[in-house]
Amino acid sequence: MDFKIENPKIVITETIISNIETICNIENDQVNKVFITPYDKNRHQQVIDSKDEEHLTVWDKATGNLVGFIILAGLENQNLSLEFRRIVIQSKGEGFGRICLQLIKEYCFTNLKFHRLWLDVFDDNERAINLYKSEGFQIDGHLREVVKQGDNYRTLILLSILENEHRQQH
Repeated sequence: MDFKIENPKIVITETIISNIETICNIENDQVNKVFITPYDKNRHQQVIDSKDEEHLTVWDKATGNLVGFIILAGLENQNLSLEFRRIVIQSKGEGFGRICLQLIKEYCFTNLKFHRLWLDVFDDNERAINLYKSEGFQIDGHLREVVKQGDNYRTLILLSILENEHRQQH
């Protein structure tokens, strides 16, 4: 699937194998690692090769630098419910995350014709939760202490936005 979507600030393209090393470095950065469970290079390769998943790379148009990546899952979902599995942006506070979210919502509902876009986020990731809510995502529930990290368990919050809710925003 050829994918390129852009606005004046960023361009999102399909990830290529030569980007995996940089993506792994972004994932394993201490600031990012606390909010995700990083993939190894093989898992990123599996996503790139999958028909049910899409691995996308986020580029800063001004600098030409790779600033993050996105993983979508469930492209073959018969219920038309797409998982926004991962977004990791290295350059915080510059609006890249919000722009990516807006572009992915439009891609999901307009191009792919999905009914629902959903995600999960650790309950202590307040910055992300506030962003998702401000972009129209609704809390569907909590998965209490579902992810084990070291000796601790972490809770996930499930959020989603429906196609008609997205349309009402525009």
